[in-house]
Amino acid sequence: MAFDFKKEYKEFYLPPAKPVVVTVPKANYIAVRGKGDPNEEGGAYQRAIGILYAVAYTLKMSYKTDHRIEGFYDYVVPPLEGFWWQEGIDGVDYRDKSAFCWISVIRLPDFITRADFDWAVQTASKKKKMDCSCAEFLTIDEGLCVQIMHIGPYDDEPASVALMDRFLEENGYENDLSDTRLHHEIYLSDARKIAPENWKTVIRHPIKTCCIEPRIKK
Repeated sequence: MAFDFKKEYKEFYLPPAKPVVVTVPKANYIAVRGKGDPNEEGGAYQRAIGILYAVAYTLKMSYKTDHRIEGFYDYVVPPLEGFWWQEGIDGVDYRDKSAFCWISVIRLPDFITRADFDWAVQTASKKKKMDCSCAEFLTIDEGLCVQIMHIGPYDDEPASVALMDRFLEENGYENDLSDTRLHHEIYLSDARKIAPENWKTVIRHPIKTCCIEPRIKK
């Protein structure tokens, strides 16, 4: 049976609909960076998604080619993820999607090396007749984070973020968002096939412990 990251690492991909603290280990990703409204038809974000999946599936199906990856085993391509921010804004203003900066990613199995990745970028570019050269082999070490399963449209995410912020205040943590530690989303639903009210999105924020005594609920 193919290895499925969502099933094997449920604590990172299937959190409850309430905030929980996790320590996320270092992992490698296919990444494409960009700016602009993710909903723009044919825009930079949609082109980036096409590149990510082209490279991801080239790696997954590599066993059918002459390229042999040491330690390869069959696996389910992990879900699409995204790191989001807006320059000069504290937090996220969902009303101004044109101001979004993003790094869209798909996780890589640990056996994929940079050389394997480079092969996949070149191979996907030729076979798909698309330029995949903007794809990066990116290592991310998220560390201590709070996350929640958000159910519903993306524009309703502030309500889930508010739950996370309240949880942090009550438990002696605070957000640690910065230029290198970013708002993170993992998309578990196919928005083309599922109604928005049923979309499942993991929202994850980097955090740190704070010196203030946690507020105890009574």
